[in-house]
Amino acid sequence: MRHSLWIALPLVLSLSATAAAQGTPEQQAACKGDAFRLCDDYIPDVAAVEQCLRAHMAELSRACRAEFGGGKRRRAK
Repeated sequence: MRHSLWIALPLVLSLSATAAAQGTPEQQAACKGDAFRLCDDYIPDVAAVEQCLRAHMAELSRACRAEFGGGKRRRAK
C-alpha cells in the first residue's frame, strides 16, 4: 500500500483547488513529509489532505506552513 502512496503523492500536495493537480515543486518539497506524518489516512484525496494540513497548521514544518501563508509572524511594535 505504501507504494501506491508514492504514486498518488503529486496529487496530494496540491494546496489550492485552482493550482495544478500536482502542486508546485516548492509545495511538494515543503509539505511532503508533513502530509505523510499528519495526514496519511487521507491520501490520495487532495481536498481532504489540504484540509487536514490546515487543521494541523501549528504542527506543520516552517516551510510547509509558509506555503499556506502562515509562515511569517508579524512582530508587535
